[in-house]
Amino acid sequence: MPEMMENVSTFKFFILSGLQDSGVYKPLYFLLAFVLYILIIIVNLTLIFIVTVDKSLHEPMYIFICNLCANGLYGTVGFYPKFLLDLQSDIHIISYSWCLLQTYVIYNSALCEMSVLTVMSYDRYVAICRPLQYHSILTPRAVSKLLVLAWSFPIFSSAIIFLLTSRIPICRSYIHKLFCDNPSILMLGCYQAIANQVWSMVVITVYLILFVLTLVSYAHIVNVCISSSEGRKKFSKTCVPHIVVMVIYIVTAMFDVFYSWDGSLNLPIGVRNALAIQFLIFPPLLNPLIYGLQLPRIRKVLCRQSCRHKMCYLRNNA
Repeated sequence: MPEMMENVSTFKFFILSGLQDSGVYKPLYFLLAFVLYILIIIVNLTLIFIVTVDKSLHEPMYIFICNLCANGLYGTVGFYPKFLLDLQSDIHIISYSWCLLQTYVIYNSALCEMSVLTVMSYDRYVAICRPLQYHSILTPRAVSKLLVLAWSFPIFSSAIIFLLTSRIPICRSYIHKLFCDNPSILMLGCYQAIANQVWSMVVITVYLILFVLTLVSYAHIVNVCISSSEGRKKFSKTCVPHIVVMVIYIVTAMFDVFYSWDGSLNLPIGVRNALAIQFLIFPPLLNPLIYGLQLPRIRKVLCRQSCRHKMCYLRNNA
């Protein structure tokens, strides 16, 4: 096997063929993508700023939301800048090293999203099912440990995927997507990547377990909340937004999984592209909007900050 691999040429550049039929619509796509990316940056930074500057929001739930928004910004950096450049060019190529880096960032961000959402579900479980022990369980030290775990496992998992994928010799150069991802690179490999498949199954199993635990925690929450009007009110204000965010993320992520592993090249390219980028559009844009609009305390602080800036502006121009 090693001798055979020495005779195989490894491509140093890949061609991203997802935009091959965009034609005259490129300027429109560029405008839409640019506006969308700016909106994602603004809404996420706004929520992060609100949580950071207002000390009344320095509580576990809001700290976790802040991390969710930070991860949204991190993940979109791996896609939108390159995508906007491609919309300005007739040749859509990416170097092998940058392709691996883009894969790492997007893959890492996707895993971090699920990890943070799982931690947030635990926070809601303790807050509603064990309210008297909430502050003794979710101490600042415990919150720090949960966040370290939520970020470190995805970073470690993504690093393993990165190393395993970088060892695969490449025999083809066309990636039938708008961006690089691990399944697309493996499909270009000269042989089947068994180690990658095994590790991917390990990671999928871990996150399936986390998902089941999340469902169990919400089953307990619902059981507690339905018994009183106050519990139902608390559930609707703090848990429903989290459930909506998690459902949006899982559904959009499944679209990309279907696209990547099903090999559905028989679908129209517009449909394939739409399936592939759902999780790069809706979660990072809707997460801060859902929490910012639904959580009363964040909405109240946002209104207070807006009124304060408006008064300062009027005072300075009086």
